[in-house]
Amino acid sequence: MSHTVESIASLLNGSVEGDGSLALCGFSMAADAKEGDLTFAENETYFQKAIESNASAILVAGDTFQSESKTLIRVENARVAFAKAVALFFPEPEATPGIHPSAFVHESAKVSESASIGPQCLIEAGAVIGEGAVLHGLNSIGADVSIGEGSHLFPNVTVYARSVIGKRVRIHAGSVIGSDGFGYVWDGQQHLKVPQIGNVIIQDDVEIGSNVSIDRGALGPTLIGAGSKIDNLVQIAHNVEVGPGCIIVSQAGVAGSTQLGHHTTLAGQVGIAGHLKIGNQVTVAAQSGVMHNIPDGETWFGSPACPDKQMKRILVALHRLPELSKKAQKLEKQFGLK
Repeated sequence: MSHTVESIASLLNGSVEGDGSLALCGFSMAADAKEGDLTFAENETYFQKAIESNASAILVAGDTFQSESKTLIRVENARVAFAKAVALFFPEPEATPGIHPSAFVHESAKVSESASIGPQCLIEAGAVIGEGAVLHGLNSIGADVSIGEGSHLFPNVTVYARSVIGKRVRIHAGSVIGSDGFGYVWDGQQHLKVPQIGNVIIQDDVEIGSNVSIDRGALGPTLIGAGSKIDNLVQIAHNVEVGPGCIIVSQAGVAGSTQLGHHTTLAGQVGIAGHLKIGNQVTVAAQSGVMHNIPDGETWFGSPACPDKQMKRILVALHRLPELSKKAQKLEKQFGLK
């Protein structure tokens, strides 16, 4: 499907510099672009590559970039416009409403007529599947689960009983929602399992990557706030509360009963200890191990993690240790110290 430069600019609230009637039929990075493609540039290096490419038009931010050879679509933020434009050229395939013959749906479950239930799905008693929801195949949906309007569960996603999934949620292949929390008590002879009788609540517009585990609460819910995005291979333990708009990157882990404020970012391989309170708009850098509460708005890193300025001073001191060690040895020798 092709779109004119002018229609794309209108969609992106941008302006056109060049031929607004030019038809565009694809979106590509500059190195792979061909005639009729749209590309984007957010800095001088990308812009130069775009100018030299075969692309017919370029998405750019502001008035900095100029070209006599290419049509430009000027927008406020080139990367945001890029995300919207790519979706225009590559829309997600529409699922066909209905239930595949190989799926099993319990007679007490309620499945919207506009939902799509793929091959070999299992939907247990009392489950509710909302309008336009899509189960792509091999999905196991436990008893009394609720899945909201327009949500997508990709193949092999398992949702345990009583989990609540909001609207427009996307859960990618292999993820497990609502498995038992890791709760045990030592009775003097063995680790005795503490029954995990809570559930998981995932609010609207959340996206969860592949092979993510989100445990049910021991008593109350484990909560994932609206609009949060969770990368692949993340572990969220029982009774964790993730605020709205959070970003949790690959291989991070959050231990039980910890709370994350709104719009907080945990970078890759971050570990958060249990029963902590991580504030709003906090950033924790990659491979950090957090053992303490973090106030609003702070950036922490290191293991154990501490505020970034403090950790930078520590790292500078660590790099000086070999030099300081040599000086100490010279002083010991000079003064005859053992």
